[in-house]
Amino acid sequence: MPECDGPAKESPTAGSAGTIPHAGATSSDPPTVHAGGSPGKRPPVAVVGGGLAGCEAALQLAARGHRVELFEMRPLVGTEAHRTDLLGELVCTNSFKSEDPANAHGQLKYEMRGLGSVLLRSAESARVRAGSALAVDRRIFAEAMTAAVEGAPGVEVIRREVTSIPDGPMIVATGPLTSGPLASSIREMLGDSGLAFFDAIAPIVHRDGLDDSVIFAAGRYGEDDDYLNCPMNRDEYESFVDELRAGEAHAGHDWDEVPYFEGCLPVEVMAARGRDTLRFGPMKPIGLTDPRNDERPWAVVQLRREDRWGQMWNLVGFQTRLRIGEQRRIFAAIPGLADAEFLRWGSIHRNIYVNSPRSLTSWGSPPDRHHLLFAGQLTGVEGYTESATSGMMAGINLSRILAGREPTFPPPTTMIGGLCRYLREADETNFQPMNSNWGLVDPLAKRVRGKSVRRKLLSERAQRDFQVWLDGVSLPAAS
Repeated sequence: MPECDGPAKESPTAGSAGTIPHAGATSSDPPTVHAGGSPGKRPPVAVVGGGLAGCEAALQLAARGHRVELFEMRPLVGTEAHRTDLLGELVCTNSFKSEDPANAHGQLKYEMRGLGSVLLRSAESARVRAGSALAVDRRIFAEAMTAAVEGAPGVEVIRREVTSIPDGPMIVATGPLTSGPLASSIREMLGDSGLAFFDAIAPIVHRDGLDDSVIFAAGRYGEDDDYLNCPMNRDEYESFVDELRAGEAHAGHDWDEVPYFEGCLPVEVMAARGRDTLRFGPMKPIGLTDPRNDERPWAVVQLRREDRWGQMWNLVGFQTRLRIGEQRRIFAAIPGLADAEFLRWGSIHRNIYVNSPRSLTSWGSPPDRHHLLFAGQLTGVEGYTESATSGMMAGINLSRILAGREPTFPPPTTMIGGLCRYLREADETNFQPMNSNWGLVDPLAKRVRGKSVRRKLLSERAQRDFQVWLDGVSLPAAS
C-alpha cells in the first residue's frame, strides 16, 4: 500500500557501467551468471507477459541469439480490461503522445528507435492522424505487434498462465493486471513491502515555472527549508475548495476501481468532506510564516523535492482522480503555480508494481536472482512507451548478464537513463510510478530561462549523449 507522504532520503550517486550499486544487495559485484554453449544450445529464456514490455524484451533477447519462450495467458485466462488475444493490446488510450524530440515523450521515442523498438515500427503501420502525436488504430497496431513477435526467429509464443516464478533466466513483464497467483508468488519472493496494489500519485511541477515572489522555502517551526510553500489567504482557500468540489473526476473503468484508505484520500474527496478538512490535513499552515506579511497563512500547499537538483517538486498530499484538464485549471489557481509546468499529473488507480528501489538491483532483479528481471509497468514506470523501453533494457541487460557481462544503461542526460536512474534511486518510502519528463535528466550546466529553449537544449544534449553511449556499447538492434 503506497504512502502518500513522507520525508525524502538523499539519493546515492548513480553507478556507471562498471560496478553498479543496487538496492538491497549484499555485494556490489556485477552478476556472473553464464548461459554457456553456442546459441543453439542455450537454454531458452522465459518472458512472461505479452504486453508492450514483454514483446520488446523478447525481440531484444532474440536479436542477441537467445531462444525465447514468451508466455501469454490470454485467451485461456482473460483480464478485466483486455478484449482480444493479440499481443501488445492497448487497453487505455490509443496515443503514444508527442513525437517532437523537444518533448520528453518525443525524446524517449528517439532513443527507442535507436534500440530498434517493435512498438514504434508497429505504430507506423497503424498510424492515424493526430497532429504532432503518434496515435494508432488499436486493432491494426496489435495485429502488427503479434505478427512481428510470432514471426521473429527464435521466439516461441506459448499460451499458458504462469502462476509462480521458477528457476532459470526470466523476465517478468505482466503489468498492472498481473494475475492473482503470480502476484502472490512475487509478493512471497519480495516480501510484503516489495509490492504495491494501487498507486496514489500527486502532481509534480518543474521548479523553473514557480513564482518566487509568492512561494517561500521553509519547514515547519523553522526547522529547515526543505519545502516550498504556496500560501493562501482565507478567500483563496475557500475558492480553491469550491473548485475542488466542483471538479470533474475521471470515471475510470470497473477494473480500475481501488479502495481508498484514510491516510491517502484524493484531495477532492477531502475537500468534499468539509470546508476545513484540507486546512487541518495536507494544507495545514501550522508552524509556517509568510515572509511577505510575517503572518501565518490561512492554508498552505507544500511542495516537496523529488530529485537531488531540485528540478521536480511534488504537491504534497494532492493525489487525485480529477481529469487532467481539471487539474491544469484548478491547480494553476494555487498561488505561485499560475505558470507552472506540470511534469506529472495526479492519479489514483489499480496498479500492481514493485517497489524497485527497495526490492530490486539497479538492473531490475531481486538481489539473489540476477538472472530474473522485472520489466514494464511492474517496475514502476508509467506509460506505454516507458513500459516498452523498460522491456528493451531488460532484454538487453539479461542477455549481458547471461554472457557474464555487466548491465549497461544510457547516461542520465538521456531520457532512458534518467528513467532508469529514477527506478534505482527514488525514495523507497514513498515510491510511486513515473512517466518520462525532463525533470528526470541531469540539469544543464547553466540555468536557462524559457521552457522551449531549455527543452531544445536538453533534447540536443540527450541525442548526442545517447548516440555516444549506443556507439560505445555496440548493441545490435532488434529487428
